Amino acid sequence: MALTDEAIAKIRQMIQSGELPPGARLPPEPQLAVQIGLSRSGVREAVKALESARVLDVRRGDGTYVTSLAPRLLLEGVGLAVELLRDDTLLEVMEVRRLLEPAATGLAAVRLTDAHLDELAQILEDMRTAAEDAEKLIQYDTAFHRTVIAATGNETLTSLLDGLSGRTVRARVWRGLIEGNAAHVTLGEHQAIYRALRSRDQVLAQATALMHVNTSESWLRTILAEADGESD
Repeated sequence: MALTDEAIAKIRQMIQSGELPPGARLPPEPQLAVQIGLSRSGVREAVKALESARVLDVRRGDGTYVTSLAPRLLLEGVGLAVELLRDDTLLEVMEVRRLLEPAATGLAAVRLTDAHLDELAQILEDMRTAAEDAEKLIQYDTAFHRTVIAATGNETLTSLLDGLSGRTVRARVWRGLIEGNAAHVTLGEHQAIYRALRSRDQVLAQATALMHVNTSESWLRTILAEADGESD
């Protein structure tokens, strides 16, 4: 593992220095091993690890290339990790969302276009129509927040929040809201976020988003507490 870690560090340094920019093809494995002064096996394992991290793209029969290094690729693992987190750690994810999502929504208020507003209005209508269908609500809820965050134009922020707002978390919250006859509350909060965005009011957009995340976090805590009680 030490040799693999060293090979990873040296390849990363070549990328960071610009010697291997996005889209560049890596030297063949034997040449790269000589170039960085490590064994071919160490290089091979390093390439596998960097491929898993979406830093490298191994094309069979063609070669190995540096990816675009776009945030959506490099941060893809965040979403996969969130889906695997244990219940107690999901609350930590909600805390991070509480820090980031309201600020992002406020930023969206001053950057979004009329096309974004039209899209959000349609999603809200779809949500109202599907008020008793948890699966559809999860789908529309995801689309609503993804549209809002994408309106910031910040791909890193969009990718990070997309990963933190995983389907597992949304599913548990929405099913709890429906079973608790409180889905109308969060539907109203989505409407409030939309109105704040439409008025281009950054402070109000941030406040309404914070209230919404707090509601989701509160319901998640309730659901997890009930699950703990059933397991005792």
